[in-house]
Amino acid sequence: MTNTSLNQGQMLNNSPQNAIDIKQLTTILFHRRYLILGISCAVMSVAILLAIFAKPKYQSSMQILVSSNLYEGVRSSNVQGSTDSEFTDPNFQVVDYTAQLKLMLSSKLIEKAVDLLRPNYPDITLEDIRGKKEKGEKSPLEVTQIEAGTGINKIPSQVFEVTFKDKDPLKAQRVLQALQTVYQNYNIEQQNERLHKGLSFVNARLPEVKKEVSQAEKNLEEFRRNHNLLDPEVQSKILLESLADIQKQLETTRAQLQDIRARQANLEQKMASSSQNAIVSSRLSQSTRYQTLLNEIQKTELALAQERLRYTENSPRIVNLKQQRQSQVALLRQEAGRSLGDKVTITPNPQQPLLTQGQMVGVDLKLVEEVIQVQTTSLGLLANEKSLVESEQRLRNELNKYPRLIAEYNRLLPEVQTNRKTLEQLLQAQQSLGLKIAQGGFDWQVLEAPDKGIYLGSGRLFLLGGGLIIGPILGIMAALIWELFHDVIYSARQFQRLTNLRLLGTIPNLGEGGLRKRLFKLAGNKQRTVTPLVETSPKLPYHENLDMVYQNLQILKYPLPFKSLMLTSTLAGEGKTTMTLGLAASAAHMHRRVLVIDANMEHPSLHKILELSNDWGLSLLLVDETNTPLTDYIQPIHPDIDVLTAGPTPEDTVKLLSSARMKELIELFEQTYDLVLIDAPAILDSVDARIVASLCNGIVLVGRIGQITQSELIQARDILSKLNLIGAIANDVKDSPKV
Repeated sequence: MTNTSLNQGQMLNNSPQNAIDIKQLTTILFHRRYLILGISCAVMSVAILLAIFAKPKYQSSMQILVSSNLYEGVRSSNVQGSTDSEFTDPNFQVVDYTAQLKLMLSSKLIEKAVDLLRPNYPDITLEDIRGKKEKGEKSPLEVTQIEAGTGINKIPSQVFEVTFKDKDPLKAQRVLQALQTVYQNYNIEQQNERLHKGLSFVNARLPEVKKEVSQAEKNLEEFRRNHNLLDPEVQSKILLESLADIQKQLETTRAQLQDIRARQANLEQKMASSSQNAIVSSRLSQSTRYQTLLNEIQKTELALAQERLRYTENSPRIVNLKQQRQSQVALLRQEAGRSLGDKVTITPNPQQPLLTQGQMVGVDLKLVEEVIQVQTTSLGLLANEKSLVESEQRLRNELNKYPRLIAEYNRLLPEVQTNRKTLEQLLQAQQSLGLKIAQGGFDWQVLEAPDKGIYLGSGRLFLLGGGLIIGPILGIMAALIWELFHDVIYSARQFQRLTNLRLLGTIPNLGEGGLRKRLFKLAGNKQRTVTPLVETSPKLPYHENLDMVYQNLQILKYPLPFKSLMLTSTLAGEGKTTMTLGLAASAAHMHRRVLVIDANMEHPSLHKILELSNDWGLSLLLVDETNTPLTDYIQPIHPDIDVLTAGPTPEDTVKLLSSARMKELIELFEQTYDLVLIDAPAILDSVDARIVASLCNGIVLVGRIGQITQSELIQARDILSKLNLIGAIANDVKDSPKV
């Protein structure tokens, strides 16, 4: 029989599929209920003892207004001034209420209060008021700053509440009265010292700040004078705007120049198309004076373009250059006429030129005029382009210097501003402190005098309630922590999931309350007879679920029957012997002849349960070399049930169980009986169970719920998985389903 038979058929009893983790949690808590109860009782006992010895508490309180005339002037100046002021000396900030709170709780002041209380309380110490910090005790003296406003608008106020708790209401009041006196006396002693110290600081700081202001202003002035500018950032913006304007003009000029060159090329093409015009063009190009005038016009255009960057169109310089250009253009035309005058005659109608002897005809004077005009315009645009390119380069070179100048300027200017602001604040603080020395310093006013302590309670209800709540919580936590280190299985569902086997059945506790003692008597005509003593002595466990297990085994045996079954467990004490007897009873109930073999020769228990003799049994049968009948070793306990006890403990059980004699006996018993049930040792206790398992048709693993652990079960499953393990039985299952 192989493991493939495990997948055949549907089991009669399936574990519930809707099990939830919370059920397992409740099961764990139920199994650890005594631990939880013990811890809860211990915590509650401690709480009751603390409540019995708890003493009543009384609290007295007073309120003190901590204001300062000393810093009012400084606070006003800080509010009016910039928030990013560099003046951060702590002597001139708003009152540090955190420091005031620490001062009120300081050992120095509390010790003075202790001295005042000594006449009434000779044994009082500093720790009685402040508490023993090294032991983590909560201080009976507390000072808190009252908040003003509501909700998110709450802000700390200038009012401090001082409270003191003690078992004596009068003592609580007197302690606060002593502290009130100490606070007021200390305030008077310290105010003059603080004020004069602040004024001395201001007077010492003023000359240094004035010197720093003077030096910073001198550095800024020298920077402006060396670079001939006031604000490099403003100047750089102006230069950038000028550069953008020049680039725009340059782009326009180049576009115009491209257009005029195209026009000039067109005119030259027209000139070249006529032989007379070509002669005219050749003569103009060969005229030295004509070319000289063209160069002069180009220089004038260049000068005009450069001056336009500096002056307006109405300036005398621009006007003179325009007149000079007009004169040069007129001379250019005259020179062109002179060069061509002896060969050209202009008729009244240029459209119909007259031909005369000795003169050149066919010359288009209008075309010549256009050529001269285009050349003049081209020279002007070229001069303008050259001037704009030079101006652009000059501006770029100048702009390259400005990042360094701006960085230096931004370093010098804030230094001047900061030093000036610091100087102003020091002068204001000097004047304010002078006034405060005349007016007085800190003012600690008692708004609410301490009264006799009021009763707060003894905390007994709190202790009892805390013990009532914390006890079970600690108990549950302890139970869960215990489970983390002891992975016990508490449900048949978990047992099946970890084994990944067919769950043949779940058996409840078959103890005295759950065991039905039943004696099966032979019904009808039987071939075997037993003595009356045997019929009345066996105590076989019986339960409906055992019948279900047997029926599940019947389903699994198809197509070949399991003639021999070995029942084992992970460790001893999980009920495999009881399950073996129960299955034997269920098989006998189905009219099957059953042989029960106790193969646990080192720790036999079957004969004790059935009250049988163990003087002979399996161990003797394996070493018997005579032809003694097998029936002499077998003890009948029921008409359909025979038992082969373990017999005396041998020296080497492994040798006996692994012998060929053992295999022959099992094969012989399989031929004689309908079912052979072998009660084997625990699989993790010894190697005996593994030897017997190799000789049987099937193996059934028994696990006691609430005792078997996950690690043990997984280890046993891994060992038996290599053998013919057909299923598992969950023993001692709470709320096991009934038939």
